[in-house]
Amino acid sequence: MRLVLLFSIAVLFFSCTSQSFQKAPTEEILAFQANLNAEYLDKSTTPLREENFLKFKSHPFFPIDLKYRVSAKLVKLKGAELLEIPTSSGKVKVYRPYARAQFEIEGRPHELTLYQSMDLLKQPEYKDYLFLPFKDATNNESTYGGGKYLDLRIPSGNSNTLIIDFNKSYHPYCAYNAYDYSCPIVPEQNSLSIPIKAGVMYEAVYF
Repeated sequence: MRLVLLFSIAVLFFSCTSQSFQKAPTEEILAFQANLNAEYLDKSTTPLREENFLKFKSHPFFPIDLKYRVSAKLVKLKGAELLEIPTSSGKVKVYRPYARAQFEIEGRPHELTLYQSMDLLKQPEYKDYLFLPFKDATNNESTYGGGKYLDLRIPSGNSNTLIIDFNKSYHPYCAYNAYDYSCPIVPEQNSLSIPIKAGVMYEAVYF
């Protein structure tokens, strides 16, 4: 009887632990959504102009879908030349190609390039920051035509794998305010042929 009880407790513990591990990514995504909305609703941090700030209530988001949370293999680009990426205002911003991220979605292989901002590298708190701009088949339909961004961090311990969660992808500020912001244009090689139905959606009618 005692053995059966111990076995039952072990099964229950494993079940609860598994559920908590599965729940954690969803909680992270919900926190991302809440923080993004809070940023846009705060007059001191919002990129929105006055007329749009007064109308803004919340970002529309795709339903959370963990198939868009992928484990990517990083192929480091050591010695890569600096890249001047044009921006929406006609200026350029300088980035260092850091690695190619190779991953699969629904069994199909894909690859995107991760970048480091040379401006942000001057600030210690951003020394491990990675910038991932990308386009996909949802652009000009349910997302902004210029593509979306993801903020990532270099994995610790020289790991060659990185979790990329497209549920945390967002639009550049210039999608909402082209007057005051200059946003990097997504490099051509970072265009995906599939739709990424994750992260922030776009309702241009409000902007």
